[in-house]
Amino acid sequence: MNKGSLLKDLRNASRGNHFSIKIAQATKEDENKIEELAKELVREGKIKLKEFTQQEHSVYLKGILKYASE
Repeated sequence: MNKGSLLKDLRNASRGNHFSIKIAQATKEDENKIEELAKELVREGKIKLKEFTQQEHSVYLKGILKYASE
């Protein structure tokens, strides 16, 4: 997974500008990668992350997509 595919998944899982998604991962490494990618999107101002929960076999993300004209 890369930053672009994560953002696309978040947009597909959104209602309006709010998103809530559970991403299944195989390893702890995948979990850390998803967290790092989400933090990058926050730093870039593309999303506002309200909740990041690491569950047993998945990662739960909840937040707001930020829309801005470039």
